Amino acid sequence: MQTKIALVIESSSTESIFGRTYFDDNLIMESAKNLEALSKKMKKLLKDFHNIKPESIEFEIQYDITGLFDSKNYLNASAVAEKAGISKGMMRQYTSGRKFPTLERVIQIQNTIHKLGIDLQQTKVALPKNIY
Repeated sequence: MQTKIALVIESSSTESIFGRTYFDDNLIMESAKNLEALSKKMKKLLKDFHNIKPESIEFEIQYDITGLFDSKNYLNASAVAEKAGISKGMMRQYTSGRKFPTLERVIQIQNTIHKLGIDLQQTKVALPKNIY
């Protein structure tokens, strides 16, 4: 049986991705070059500290607001804020980590991003006439 554990991506850059997880009220934090390497490191830490077999762990990848817009840099925080009905200034504070959204606000942002995803899935890209 696999143990499902949330792995929260806090931020990323071209060099590193930073993440955290909680297990038995313990905060475990790590960084790595990519998500796969981060997952491996986190599984090793969970094994070392909690004696959990790495093959029994399944991570549910989640993003805090800063990590979301760092990792998914094709998302424009200002545009998401506008579509979600959130001021751009408040979204900048969320993305910089100066302020933290409430649960309601996180759900509002998540729902807006999911709607954008549906819109993108339904988008068709046409070839220029001179190609065909």
